[in-house]
Amino acid sequence: MSELAAGDPLSMNELTMNELARRFDTVIVATPDIQGRLIGRRTTVEGFRHAVGHSGIHVSTCVFGWDIVQDAALLAGGRLRYTGKHTGMGDIALRPDLATLRPAGWLERTAVCLADAVEADGTPTAVSPRALLRAELARWEMARMSASTGTELEFYLYRGSPRQARARGYRGLTPTTLSPADYSLYEGDEFEPFSADLRQRLQETGIEVEAAQLEWGLGQWETTLVHTSPLEMADRHALYKLATRTLAARAGFTATFMAKPFDGGPGSSCHVHLSVCGHDGAPLFWDGSAEQHLSADLRQAIGGSLARAGELMAWYAPTVNSYRRIRSHDAAGWGLSWGIDHRFCSVRVVGHHPEELRLEFRLPGADANPYLVLAGLLASVRDGLARKVDPGPATVGNPHETAPEGIPLHLGDAVAAFRESLFARATFGDEVIDHHAALGTFEWHRFLDAVTDWERERYFELI
Repeated sequence: MSELAAGDPLSMNELTMNELARRFDTVIVATPDIQGRLIGRRTTVEGFRHAVGHSGIHVSTCVFGWDIVQDAALLAGGRLRYTGKHTGMGDIALRPDLATLRPAGWLERTAVCLADAVEADGTPTAVSPRALLRAELARWEMARMSASTGTELEFYLYRGSPRQARARGYRGLTPTTLSPADYSLYEGDEFEPFSADLRQRLQETGIEVEAAQLEWGLGQWETTLVHTSPLEMADRHALYKLATRTLAARAGFTATFMAKPFDGGPGSSCHVHLSVCGHDGAPLFWDGSAEQHLSADLRQAIGGSLARAGELMAWYAPTVNSYRRIRSHDAAGWGLSWGIDHRFCSVRVVGHHPEELRLEFRLPGADANPYLVLAGLLASVRDGLARKVDPGPATVGNPHETAPEGIPLHLGDAVAAFRESLFARATFGDEVIDHHAALGTFEWHRFLDAVTDWERERYFELI
């Protein structure tokens, strides 16, 4: 992948402060929470001007302490040093990043601005996912390297609104396609009004879609976003998920980014494409004299991404459900494997020209937080380059014929590896690791304590 050209679509959608009052009534100030969902507040244009000129928009520290369902027990129990009843859950400020101010294309007369979370003394909120990615990008700048990244997201789309799906307990949902339709055009034509509207509104938001298609799973779709710098990519990714869910509901559908919503079908991925340039802007992954043009830097980047994958799986696969996909034999990556244009390996090498040769990291699912995924992957690649990590030979044949060594296969093991990782602690800091590990442990224990439908169906009458 090459670096962004001057005609990047965001430049056509950037807003000046003077334009806001003419075109918009509302401004959303948003930042990603621990799960990667955008949280924040809505204000008027004048309220936004005031926020920019003063201390930002204030929110409670609880926004970085909630689990996925905002379980009060987590904040009441003192499990998190950063926030909870013991801290009073006071305010932090969301300081607007004006470079991200843009129309919210899925809403009328509304703009959106991404923001950085800061403490009362003005320092970045350490546990904030956006702060984590910013800090890693600063380390890349010190190493005199730059990265270009792109994400491919799969999701499932069902007929009926989210309220209807919830009322049914998410059972008996009707998928938008009723037979495997990977790359098929005919089945997609019925939904082109929704799909075209989504692409257009994303474009209005400064999110350029490279391509969209039907996938193999029943009701499964994929969207590939045009690559850009890592922080902008994470921002676009988070906005894309919000817009997709909102527009789907408006059209009478329910979109889910669960890693594997039902048995029997493939999981939904978040494939991350990464290329690297040196201080002079030259691609580091291409070597015209090497076998298949793979440079030593590319091999070491692969080596680093795989060597640290097991320690960072709590970010790449953050939910109990994530591991339904990881454990499957579909194209979700497999252990510490890599290959040339091999979709069943954890790292796939793609591209045939200097500007496009890249690695594709295939372990993360659609449920992952893009800021944490990119921070973890970039740190791992940087580490691989610094230590000159050899990834070993490329996989030839079916990687599923071997055990997926080196990768945790459930959330409990993933959180334990994350908590014990000296690399993660040295890179991101003890406060960050302890905070995210506590949230992961809470999620894992909630699962272990729950009685599931599977248990009742298996044991109720027969044991």
